[in-house]
Amino acid sequence: MPRSLGTAVAALCVALAWAGTWIVGKLAVTAVPPLELSAVRFIIASLALFLIARATRTPLRIRGLPLIALSAVFGYVLYNALVFVGLTLAPASDGALIVPTITPVATAVIAAFAGERLTSGKIAGFALASVGAAVVITAGAASAAFSAGRIVGDLLMLAGALSWSVYTMLGTVTLRGRSPLEVITLASPIGALLLLPLGLFEKGYADVPTWDPRVWLGVLYLAIVVNAMSFTVFYWVVRRVGASLAAMSSYFVPVITLVLAVTLLGERPAPLQLVGALVILAGVRLATRGARAAEVVESARVA
Repeated sequence: MPRSLGTAVAALCVALAWAGTWIVGKLAVTAVPPLELSAVRFIIASLALFLIARATRTPLRIRGLPLIALSAVFGYVLYNALVFVGLTLAPASDGALIVPTITPVATAVIAAFAGERLTSGKIAGFALASVGAAVVITAGAASAAFSAGRIVGDLLMLAGALSWSVYTMLGTVTLRGRSPLEVITLASPIGALLLLPLGLFEKGYADVPTWDPRVWLGVLYLAIVVNAMSFTVFYWVVRRVGASLAAMSSYFVPVITLVLAVTLLGERPAPLQLVGALVILAGVRLATRGARAAEVVESARVA
């Protein structure tokens, strides 16, 4: 499989896993406390990642651990606490539209300050995809009245998106000399330990043995498919194409989420939302095409 095609397929798989997060997460937080859910999720993910690392003989070196711990704070603790609490106040569709569309723009800005090249193709792609995202969000909001709680939930998700952008950029540093699996395996238990005390302020985990089997299925999906698998693949994409382009995979999430909402939840998106989804895809194509052209020019110049 060509390098560019393999990266695109990996990014699409990440987006598919993340789209499922919004539906599974919303169903889960309606039944159990969000911070307890996040802590249990990361404990299970940590165990799964450790077993995978052992099976693949992946080294787990503690060198540079403080920076990995910092990435865990932004990517696991802050992101999950903000987003899952936000899900208790706002619809899953809000999160699936707000977080994935804000993240690439914020990541690109942070990446530019960090020295990552921001080409004209990337800028044009970001702009077009953001227009499409605005169309999707506006069309969705027009069909439902906002409440004070929903606005707070949306703001929490916005803050979560900014946290994930910082996590993505930290990945460009923590991945130097390490595999994505090693970084995620080291960061996950740190995130679990930091999340664990937060659940004590809810029900103190006394309710965990009574969780419904459907909740546990959701927890396993979040822990194994999202944490252990998609987070590792996402950092693999970051290492191959850079933070700003890797973050663009999240632009696919609103599109996939709309499809899942129709298929699994019986929801019917507004026609304008579908138009916005097509604009998002066009923007992603423009940004990645521009980046690819820049890579060819740079290779020719170096040669």
